Parts: sequence; C-alpha cells; structure tokens
Amino acid sequence: MLSGLVTAIRTLTVFTVPGKDTESFSRSLFWFPMVGLLLGLMQATLAYYGHLLAWNELAAALVVFAGMALTRGMHADGLADMADGFWGGKGKEAALRIMKDPNVGSFGAIALFALLLLKWIAMLKLIEQGAFPVIVSGVLLARWVQVLLASSLPYARSEGGTAQAFVSGAGASHSAVASILTFCFLLPLFYPDIIALVFVISAAGVAGVMIALLSYRKIGGVTGDVLGAGSEVTEALVWVAGAITLSLS
Repeated sequence: MLSGLVTAIRTLTVFTVPGKDTESFSRSLFWFPMVGLLLGLMQATLAYYGHLLAWNELAAALVVFAGMALTRGMHADGLADMADGFWGGKGKEAALRIMKDPNVGSFGAIALFALLLLKWIAMLKLIEQGAFPVIVSGVLLARWVQVLLASSLPYARSEGGTAQAFVSGAGASHSAVASILTFCFLLPLFYPDIIALVFVISAAGVAGVMIALLSYRKIGGVTGDVLGAGSEVTEALVWVAGAITLSLS
C-alpha cells in the first residue's frame, strides 16, 4: 500500500523518495490528499515566516512560486496546454493535438498570467490576515479535485497517454477514500469555524464541476493536462474564496 504513496509523491512533487512504484498507478490516488496536505503545510510555513519579516508582497510571491517549484510547474503547464487546446482547437482532435504541443500559445500565456496574478492577490490578503489554514486547504483541495476528476471521467485520448494509468483504474472507491481523508485533514485546520470549512470545500467543488463539464464537453473526458488545470483552478478559487470571506468578516 505504501508503494502508492511513493508514486503519489514522485508524481505530484519534485521530491525523490526511496521505494518501489505501485503496480497500479490508480492506487496512488488514495494518497493524493496526503501529498496535498504536505505541500500545503510547506507553503503555509513559508507564508508564515514571510509574514514575520513584514514584507507580505514578497512573501505572497514566494509562496505562489514555491507552489510551482515544488511541483515542477507541472500543473501550471497543464493549465496552459488546456487553455491553448480548448480555445485554439475547433474540435476534439484539434484540441488534443494542440494540448500535446509542448509550446505555449497565446491562450496558454494569458491563462498563466491570469492565474499567477489571481493567486498573488489572494495570497497577499491571506497572509495579511494570517489565514494560514486557508493556504493549506487550497493546496489540499486541489489534489482532492484531481482524484474526483480522474475517478468520474474517462480518459480522453484513444491512443493513451501519461495519465491514462491513473485514470483508467480510478473509480468510486478512490473518490470516497480521498474525500474522507480530505475532510479529516481539513477539520482540525478550521475547527470550530465550520462555516469557513464549508465555504472552501464548496469553492473546490465549484472549480471541479466547472473543469469537469468543460472538459467533457470539449474532449469527452480528461487528460493529464486537464487534471493539472483542475488542480490550479481549484487552488486559486479556494484562496480567492477564503480571501473574500476574510474581507466580509
């Protein structure tokens, strides 16, 4: 079972860990929330110490870029590819072909710029308010949404691809276990503020549904790029939702 954790860490982060990869890559989906929690704690710790230095603007930028560095920029690259493919391709095959191109087009560049700006603005507000649990929750819920997307939609490429091993074997059990773990990790972070907990989970749910509907309509399923994009969009929306909640309180 621990081989699934090894694969999850190697897949989602820059860290190399000893051990053997799981034979069924879909088993690593059970561990995605735990990896998200670890990454979130790292970014929140960086935010905390940046806040102590009283330079919140720089701290917010460092947290955002640390998130990309810790994941090799893989999810951000997925967002750029999805933006290029979905808005540059007129049909499924055209979209998938564009998404496979390693070059970043105009739609991808715009999406990346908008993502980084939105994250930085939200992160600045969260750091100013000391809302470090929200920072953790955004990273954690982003990986939860990846599991939900992989478990609920088919793999879109008929010829296969890098994410097929994760998606093809995923099902209801993966969603259920990941959801339970996610809730168990989030509850101590927000208790007794249950309203805030419901708010961030709802924001993640909205992001997941948006990506799922858009991807199914455009290409009939998911790819690795879609999973990465879902992670980035979820993270941004959760942070924005948290920042808005703080502004209204």
